[in-house]
This record gives sequence, C-alpha cells and structure tokens, in this order.
Amino acid sequence: MSKIYIDSTIYTTKPAGSRLPKEMAVYNLLEKLDIPYIRIDHDATASIEDCYDVEKLLGIAICKNLFLCNSRKTDFYLLMMPGNKKFKTKELSSQIQSSRLSFAPAVYMERYLDITPGSVSVMGLMNDTEHKVKLLIDEDILNEEYLGCHPCINTSSLKIMTKYIIDRFLPYTGHSPKYVKLTGK
Repeated sequence: MSKIYIDSTIYTTKPAGSRLPKEMAVYNLLEKLDIPYIRIDHDATASIEDCYDVEKLLGIAICKNLFLCNSRKTDFYLLMMPGNKKFKTKELSSQIQSSRLSFAPAVYMERYLDITPGSVSVMGLMNDTEHKVKLLIDEDILNEEYLGCHPCINTSSLKIMTKYIIDRFLPYTGHSPKYVKLTGK
C-alpha cells in the first residue's frame, strides 16, 4: 500500500484559493448552518485504507460511505457505517426490504449527489434536491461524537460533530435517515 501525502496543518476555515465549486459549496453551507469543522488536505484517497493516517490526525474514525441501488436501479441509498466494519449486502437488504442491493453506477452518484467514486459523503445529500437517495445510517455511527467525511471531493477530509450532521445538516437537506444495525458478520 502506498502512502498518500497529507498536509498535517489543521484548518478550521474554508480553503483560500482555487477549489472545485462543489467543494466550496460544502464549506459555504456549513458556515450558513453554523456547523464548525476541522479540515485537513491530502492526496486523493481511493479507499478507506488510505484514510487511516487521516483518521489519526483528526482523532476520529472515518465513516465508510457506500452508494447502493436495487437491481432495477430505481431505489438509491447512501449507507453510512463505521470504516472498520465489513459490509454484508444480505444483512442490509433484509432490514430495508430491498433485494439484490449492489453498488450503484457512478453515473447515478454524479447525477444525484454531484460526487465521483472515491468521494462519496453525506455532504453530497445537499445536492440531492429531488430526494432520490435514501440515507441509511448504521446505529454505531451515533455512538461517535465526531464523524469524518469528505467535502464532496476526496482531497480533503472533515471532522464534524455527529449531532450537527443529524440535527442541522440533514434537516436542511430534507433527508430523514433510516437507522440500521449492521454486525459485519
């Protein structure tokens, strides 16, 4: 596994300079909702394993975010779960009464969340104004004071209080989470 470069500077404000509009929109919304965050910048992270050093710097457990769909590609889900837990399709399918769940094609991720593979994040729900994506949250996420996520791009990571995501961010986006209990077994 190759190590990614991480700027160890801890930021509490949005970046200055040239960034993608979708990333800047996240910071602007967090400011609007009065949600404080800590940010670090790094090379692109392609997997949860790439985020381990980011976790250490931020003092959090990175949240695994999976973009899923049913076999007909008519129902879409964003699943938030602990990064160290294995995802078992059958376990989730039975809880949400949806058979044959799979990873959704990137075209839907971009269409509904304005996110590309590797950057999936709860922050993408701000772009789902038609509410095409249902949010699923593993109950273990609620046990964490903070969660880590990308600001719609995988070259930065944020540390945000979980309660602010649940009590401020999600109500603003109009997404009501369904809580699931995943064992990863």
